Formats: sequence, structure tokens, C-alpha cells
Amino acid sequence: MTLNELNQLNYDEAAAALTKCCGSSNWVSEMIRNGPYDSEEAFFKAAEKTWFYCFENDWLEAFKHHPKIGDIASLEKKFGSTREWAGDEQQTVQIADQQVLERLAELNKQYEEKFGFIFIVYATGKAAEEMLVLLEERMGNDYQHELQIAMGEQHKITMLRLKKLLS
Repeated sequence: MTLNELNQLNYDEAAAALTKCCGSSNWVSEMIRNGPYDSEEAFFKAAEKTWFYCFENDWLEAFKHHPKIGDIASLEKKFGSTREWAGDEQQTVQIADQQVLERLAELNKQYEEKFGFIFIVYATGKAAEEMLVLLEERMGNDYQHELQIAMGEQHKITMLRLKKLLS
């Protein structure tokens, strides 16, 4: 899809396309409200500005639109509309050692119990073992610090997906 094609979509179509990039309904609404966009640069700047003007509940809503790292079954079942993108992003997890996958699953559960949201990481280009190390390290954070990190990781994911959307 081109930016011009995105600009010409009706609200529901644009919302569906943008939700594949970021699951925050407030972010999606603001992106549509602020359009149409004159250039990709303006579009990406608006995406960034809008994300950083969002609130905690917007970030938490966006997090819910991601499968857990290493949870290939949830990719298939719950996240069909973003399965291909999320699968590409988590590509290295699909070939990970079983022990690493089990440890990721175990720590993901502990992480979600501690913070109330899933572990969000910009997974593109990261090996499963690297994500496991990051997960272990981030378990030591307090809620506010971890929320800020997760919000930043979500932003990176959103920007990557927006580029995929416009390619």
C-alpha cells in the first residue's frame, strides 16, 4: 500500500490497516484524525508524536495486540491479522532450542504476573537466547521503569510495521 492509498481509505479501512501496526485505538484514531499525510516523513513523524502523547492505558492496550515471545500457538490462533509480521519479527524463536522456549514461556508467565502485561521486545534480528537474557534482566525492573521500556519497544515495533504497511 502506498501513502496515497492509505490516505484515501475510509475510516474503518484505515483503522484496520493502522491497528495491524499498533493496537492502541486512541493512537489509531489520532493518526486518522491528523491525516491525510503529505509525505511518508510527515506520516512517520506523526506516528511518533502521537505515540508519545498517548497515556498508560493506550500503551497497555497496544501490548495486548502482541503474542507472547515464543508463543507460536497464540500467533496462529489470536493474532491472525498480524501473524505474518509477528512471525517474521519472532523468526529466530521458531528455531530455538526447546529448553530456551520452555524458559521463555516460564519467564513470560512470571513477567505478566509481576507487571500485568506481556513482555514486549523489538524482536527483529534478535536470537531467542538474546530475548531470554533481556527478559531475565527486565524482571528486576519496577513497574514504571518497565512500562517505559515496553512503551519504547512497542514504538520500535510500530514504526517497523508502518514501514511494512507502506512497502
